Amino acid sequence: MKARIDFHGNAIGAKHVKYLASAGQALLATSLPKATMELVALRISQINGCGFCADMHTKDAAHAGETPVRLNLVATWREATVFSEAERAALELAEQGTRVADAAGGVSDAAWADAAQHYDEDQLVALVSTITLMNALNRLNVMIQQPAGDYQPGQFG
Repeated sequence: MKARIDFHGNAIGAKHVKYLASAGQALLATSLPKATMELVALRISQINGCGFCADMHTKDAAHAGETPVRLNLVATWREATVFSEAERAALELAEQGTRVADAAGGVSDAAWADAAQHYDEDQLVALVSTITLMNALNRLNVMIQQPAGDYQPGQFG
C-alpha cells in the first residue's frame, strides 16, 4: 500500500506537518501524564480508523513502558479495570470530543466536569489540545491513506 500523496515530499505539506508536529511537541512540556496522552491518542485513532496513528501511538506507548494489557483494552476501556479514574475521564472526553457530530450538544457537561475533577487548568488545556491535534492528524492520514505498520518508536523525534 502506498499513500495517495507524499505529504512530506511536498513543500506545502511538509510545512503543514512541521507545524502540527510543533504543536504536539509543545504538549510534551505540560504536566499531563505522557501515558494519558498516548492512551487518548490511541483511542481517538481507533475511533477515526487511522491505522498509521494507531500503529504509532501503540508502539510509542509500549516503548515508554505501557503494558500490552492496557494497550489492548483501550478500545473497551469502559469495561476494563486497568485504567485510573483520571484516565477514564480523559478517555471519555476524548471520545466525546472526537464524536462531536454524533451528539447534538458536543461534549457533555458531565464529561467536562469529570475531567475537571482530575486535571488542573493547564492539564485540561493540554488534554483538549491533544484531542484536537489527534483528530486533525487522523483526518490527514486517513484522507491520504498513509500506510500503517512500519513506524518505529521515536521516528519523528
